[in-house]
Order: sequence, then structure tokens, then C-alpha cells
Amino acid sequence: MAGVQGFFPPRTATGRSALIPAPPWRYSGDLLTVEYRTDPARVRELLPDMLELAPDDPGAVALIWADWQSCGDTGAELLDPVRAQYKECFAVVRCGYRGRTYSRCVFIWVDKDFAVARGIHQGYPKKLGSIHMTRPHPYGPAPRIAAGAAFGATLAAADRRVAQAVVTLREPSEANGFVNAHPMAHHRQLPAIDGKGLALDELVASGAASFEGGQAWVGDAELDLFDAPTEELSALAVEEPIGAYYRQVGVVWNGGTLLERAL
Repeated sequence: MAGVQGFFPPRTATGRSALIPAPPWRYSGDLLTVEYRTDPARVRELLPDMLELAPDDPGAVALIWADWQSCGDTGAELLDPVRAQYKECFAVVRCGYRGRTYSRCVFIWVDKDFAVARGIHQGYPKKLGSIHMTRPHPYGPAPRIAAGAAFGATLAAADRRVAQAVVTLREPSEANGFVNAHPMAHHRQLPAIDGKGLALDELVASGAASFEGGQAWVGDAELDLFDAPTEELSALAVEEPIGAYYRQVGVVWNGGTLLERAL
């Protein structure tokens, strides 16, 4: 649009009102991950036709809570924390596409509008929610990142509790789980203005352009999922626990690649 600027609407003469800056986007965060197995048929129901169930452990699910500080390339948002800090909770499964295994986010809730906008660009199915998780601290009653520490996490959407977890750390771990360990295979889709089909329909792959992380910890989890009128997370019912993890990470996201375009 000639004469106006900004990576994402609203676009203006200066671009200052844009909801999000252009990538790269940089993140520092605490991740609380609960992995479990559900009925693979429930995972299959959430995958479009061109994606298959993962060839091994097809019912594996990761439900992840994250407490983020994020920014564009200049880092300016970090000094205006209302634009940097947000929390999210997201459910990840694995899938197959042309002989390769991918991770795929099937549900995700965030508590800031700029995070929703980033999801539209990346192909994450983001919705607004209320997300809370225990933060570690070296003093006072907050848990330390150490054996025996317990962390709670909750998710609500449209005023209904959707999920809650308590994770108790046991010991250091070499990994932070396996379900969310692959490139993401997501769809970027936009309905046509006349309501007939899609104006944008792309299958894309993306992942971290760079990653750094602290020591991962493994532990045990109590996880409860609840029915809600507008949410379907509870369909991925917990049939068998796998493990729970805590890790502090730094990530850079800087675009992805097109796998398939329907239009």
C-alpha cells in the first residue's frame, strides 16, 4: 500500500502503530512442559489430509506453558514491558509429511494481542486466554529450580478453566521432551472475502533460527483437562503420562519455508 508503512496493520505514514515489527523476533522464556499419550485417533482428527500421523508414538502430546519476554530486532520492547511480556499455553502433536516428522501446534492460547498477530503470520491457531504459571525465584517462598520444586500452571478461556497442572522437578535432564522437538508444520490460511474458499492456503515449515537454553529438568506431573463450550483440548484426553519438564530458553524466529500451496 503506497504511502503507508508497517509490517502488520494498522499501517500508517510512520509505521509506528503497527501491531508487530518485522522479524526477526527474539524471545526469552520459562517453559513448563507436560507430555502424555492420548488416543491417536483424536490426533488424526486434528490433521488435514496432506499430513499423516507420526510413524512412532502417534498419540504423543505436549501441553506447554510459557512465560515470555519478546521483542523485535532493536530490543526496544524490553524497556516498555507491556509490549514485551506475555504468557501462552499450547498443545503440540507430531505429524508426518512426505517422509519427515514435524511438530504441529493444534491449540494455543495467549494473553496479548501482539502475540495473536504473530500467530496469524506464523500459522499458529492462537486465541486469547488467561494463563498463569509459578515463577522461580532464589529467595522467599517461590520455588527454586531444583529437585523437589513444584510449579503450578493454569489455563482459562472465555472465563472457563481449560487445563491445570502441577509439575514437581526430580532431576536434571538431557532434553526438554520430544514432541515439540521438530520443525513446525503449520497452515497459513485466510478465508476469501466472498466466503467462497480460501484466499490464502499454505502449508509452511518453520523453527528457531537460533536457540540457547539452560539446564533442563525432568519431573512428574498432575494434569487435568476440562470441558468448555468453545474449546476442544479435553478431546486429547490423558491416557498415559510420559514426563514433565522445566527449562529456561532463548529463541530467535526469523521466517520459514513453503512446503505446499493450495492456491
